[in-house]
Amino acid sequence: MKKTTETNPAIGLEALAPRERQVVECVYKLSEATAAQIQESIGPELSNSAVRAMLTRLESKGVLCHRVDGQRYLYSAVVPQQQVRESALKKLVGTFFNNSTASAATALLGMSDKLSSKELDAIEAMIAKARKEGR
Repeated sequence: MKKTTETNPAIGLEALAPRERQVVECVYKLSEATAAQIQESIGPELSNSAVRAMLTRLESKGVLCHRVDGQRYLYSAVVPQQQVRESALKKLVGTFFNNSTASAATALLGMSDKLSSKELDAIEAMIAKARKEGR
């Protein structure tokens, strides 16, 4: 069961077309998926041949890779979803908040109508951890 991938470096999801991003998000959701599973998840508006063409394109862009399992190809993401999220957030904070995570956090908190006690506790715990680590 050999995993294959092209030599192109992985690119950020923001650089992908909306349908390509939808396919990649589906792969993240399923962890590993066949073209048929992806088509089923996305719905009938995307043909099987269109999904397969997109998977090939996403492999050539370095976003997905596949392994052969019998007669099927199982696709997975090259870069872990957490790493993609962190990269996207860093770009967002840099672009819109002048690299100020405090400004970004303030804006996000301002957008939230009401946070649960559990969410507030989690935020307070992250702040306490950052203080303890000297960040």
